[in-house]
Amino acid sequence: MLETPLTVADLTESGLLARIFPRLKGASGAGALLLLGPGDDAAIVGAPDGRTVFSIDTQVQDQDFRLQWPNGHASTGYDVGWKAAAQNLSDINAMGAQATSMVVSLTLPKETQVSWVEDFADGLSASIRELGALRCSVAGGDLGRGRELSVTVAILGTLDGRDPVLRSGAAPGDVLALAGTVGRAAAGLAILESGHSVASLAPGLRQFVDAQCRPFPPLASGPLALEAGASAMLDISDGLVRDAGRMAEASQVVVDLDPESLKLLAAPLAPAGRLLRTEPLEWVLGGGEDHGLLATFPAGVQLPRGFAAIGSVQALAGNNSTGVNIAGRPADLVGWDHFAD
Repeated sequence: MLETPLTVADLTESGLLARIFPRLKGASGAGALLLLGPGDDAAIVGAPDGRTVFSIDTQVQDQDFRLQWPNGHASTGYDVGWKAAAQNLSDINAMGAQATSMVVSLTLPKETQVSWVEDFADGLSASIRELGALRCSVAGGDLGRGRELSVTVAILGTLDGRDPVLRSGAAPGDVLALAGTVGRAAAGLAILESGHSVASLAPGLRQFVDAQCRPFPPLASGPLALEAGASAMLDISDGLVRDAGRMAEASQVVVDLDPESLKLLAAPLAPAGRLLRTEPLEWVLGGGEDHGLLATFPAGVQLPRGFAAIGSVQALAGNNSTGVNIAGRPADLVGWDHFAD
């Protein structure tokens, strides 16, 4: 006779926390700045240079992720935990900073299985460790009951005495460069939303599903860009065109993308494009959630390891507004908007 899976309704809050906390202890490395962790009313985290970089993000079931996808694939707790950590670590990275701690709030329907929550904690911890955020610890959080599953992560970081890289510093003549990937997570999302089961995918296509469920932001690249003298930088979470447009608006410039570089970015997506009869360039321009870094560097600066030039920054001319061009012509794909889409 099969045992009925244990759900969160079968445990007290303290009982559930007792299953989570041990799974989070291995996330941080020797450089961690957590002075007091879970167990008290609040955590204490060191701030070496007196400044704290802060960000927060929420994922809501069926808005930001699905537990069951149209193609039959099930998101594991590990997937959701990994992605919750990765996207927040990427925001700190985009400032040229390094993450020091995060707190996590979980809203759980009463029927949520305890094993899913434990899996979530494992994914969160593994993401911090495997992405290389060795100074980051999980400092605590909150548990609550609700009708839909929701995950909120607040994250802190340190600049170690340096000035942050803002999205508003791009200047005419700068080189536009990318670290990480674009379009792969969007291709993975399209597969998950299709009728093609993950089990039936040809070799090489599963990587796109993984890019959507467990993104791999280039955390080493943010501090390297800061050291190299990046003039502006931001995380690509909502699509290359939309996020480049945000940089252009903040800096009051025009960002011009190089079509040959875009073709190179689209080439690895060709197998998914053939499967779904989609032009891969659409994913490159409009797809988000790879969490690569878009940065600008003054002309003559050697691009740091991991960055590749994909365009340039141009001055506003006449009555032209800020925006994104491809070889001088306006780009027409805008990417993801939480409220408009």
